Amino acid sequence: GGVLFSLEEGASFWNQFLTWRIFFASMISTFTLNSVLSVYHGNAWDLSSPGLINFGRFDNEKMGYTIQEIPIFIFMGVVGGILGALFNALNYWLTMFRIRYIHRPCLQVVEAMLVAAVTATVGFVMIYCSRDCQPIQGSTVAYPLQLFCADGEYNSMATAFFNTPEKSVVNLFHDPPGSYNPMTLGLFTLMYFFLACWTYGLTVSAGVFIPSLLIGAAWGRLFGISLSYLSKGSIWADPGKYALMGAAAQLGGIVRMTLSLTVIMMEATGNVTYGFPIMLVLMTAKIVGDYFVEGLYDMHIQLQSVPFLHWEAPVTSHSLTAREVMSTPVTCLRRIERVGTVVDILSDTSSNHNGFPVVESSPDATQVAGLRGLILRSQLIVLLKHKVFVERANLSLVQRRLKLKDFRDAYPRFPPIQSIHFSQDERECMIDLSEFMNPSPYTVPQEASLPRVFKLFRALGLRHLVVVDNRNEVVGMVTRKDLARYRLGKEGLEELSLAQT
Repeated sequence: GGVLFSLEEGASFWNQFLTWRIFFASMISTFTLNSVLSVYHGNAWDLSSPGLINFGRFDNEKMGYTIQEIPIFIFMGVVGGILGALFNALNYWLTMFRIRYIHRPCLQVVEAMLVAAVTATVGFVMIYCSRDCQPIQGSTVAYPLQLFCADGEYNSMATAFFNTPEKSVVNLFHDPPGSYNPMTLGLFTLMYFFLACWTYGLTVSAGVFIPSLLIGAAWGRLFGISLSYLSKGSIWADPGKYALMGAAAQLGGIVRMTLSLTVIMMEATGNVTYGFPIMLVLMTAKIVGDYFVEGLYDMHIQLQSVPFLHWEAPVTSHSLTAREVMSTPVTCLRRIERVGTVVDILSDTSSNHNGFPVVESSPDATQVAGLRGLILRSQLIVLLKHKVFVERANLSLVQRRLKLKDFRDAYPRFPPIQSIHFSQDERECMIDLSEFMNPSPYTVPQEASLPRVFKLFRALGLRHLVVVDNRNEVVGMVTRKDLARYRLGKEGLEELSLAQT
């Protein structure tokens, strides 16, 4: 589940090596979690724990589904997509308000305290007003809260609000029919929907995954209860499986993921039987939700101005060319360059370029300075740190030759250029970049269309692409930010402002 989640939602470049790295990281984290849980549960070296998110195993005999229920599941997917789109739209306007007015740390702390106070108040008022009392005998509630109910009874609303969200989801999935009053589930869904929408985006580590499942499980169980009323208690109208479908529909309608959520829901319930209806529900929720607004994660990526590349270029971008999206002018280096020039370029705080095209260093000004290669900022810093330069351009390199290990040792924390000291004599020395540059960087002509450039970045995992003219002269550079700046909005192709870091 973690591998598919990161690849589906967090990666803008997909290859086998990246997949293997994510799989290895997930495997190590699973082993670590199991080791800690085995000690916590007092059964050392037992590595069979299902993890932190476990919604209990569904019984196939009692909770099977028939072909007549498939349209019902699809309808639940439509409801999940609509509610997810509403959730995202409300959260979008709330986040815009936060960015505009609640940007000071003191105001962010006050807002977090206000949300906590309002949530606690709403919870207590709901429990106080609720008269949904269920008998303790025969119930599976671990910690029943009596509160305002009679002896031998527990408050159903308190069970939903006072438990951790994970435990509440399990109760909604597996509690027997009759454990919840329809009015209780309706009020709980309504309140929790707005509270979760308000909470997501606070400057605290609060996610949307489990709250979305809880909202969906609540209205899904309510849907199942309503269905059992309409079908006069038919055996296939068990509220538990509809709570599962509602949870999948709500989460799919908010985050718009299909592949990873199917696997995660099957892992969390320990049952492959519901794989097909979960797929149907998630696909329907995504299609319906995408008709209104984009997914919550995509929305916040855009609001935070992160240069994230989506799967496809905007459909109306075929008329744009590389000339129109590239950054220009480009800071180029000559093949044999003065050390002081390189240091000044790297020290310039107004530019944070990561790659520099290398052009032919010819004393003849009339000759075309064609592109010869590309060198990275990190490589230049390693060269300068190891003093790989000579006094005059016509002298051969007599210092020790650099090995690949020298570059690997500096990765990923390359020292800043300010930490390397150069004397005036060293600044006048010459550095030959031809040994260390990439002699065949990816280039495109300036007439190349934006979708073609976009596909190159997605398929090859590029960070920068050199744009050349018909004489192989450098005319611009396309970076991920240049591509992520464009998206399809309500009024056609829109240009966004992106973060500078």
